[in-house]
Amino acid sequence: MGKNDRHVVPNPDGGWDVKAPDAKRASSHHDTQAAAIDRAKEIVGNVGEGEVAIHGRDGAIRDKETIPPGNDPCPPRDKR
Repeated sequence: MGKNDRHVVPNPDGGWDVKAPDAKRASSHHDTQAAAIDRAKEIVGNVGEGEVAIHGRDGAIRDKETIPPGNDPCPPRDKR
């Protein structure tokens, strides 16, 4: 994972944290995992691109989402 990536991890005292790889402190803390995921996506989108790794309550990664560049000059075409 790169420097722009973020992890959504359970906080031992309750709730969920958004952390950069190898960070000792959380970027933000949230009551729900959904709120932490939204904030992690926002942070990664603001810096350009990266991945959000979503951990389960057991600490293991259960999902990853790639966040595309914030200002994609060639966005995918709408398939409608």
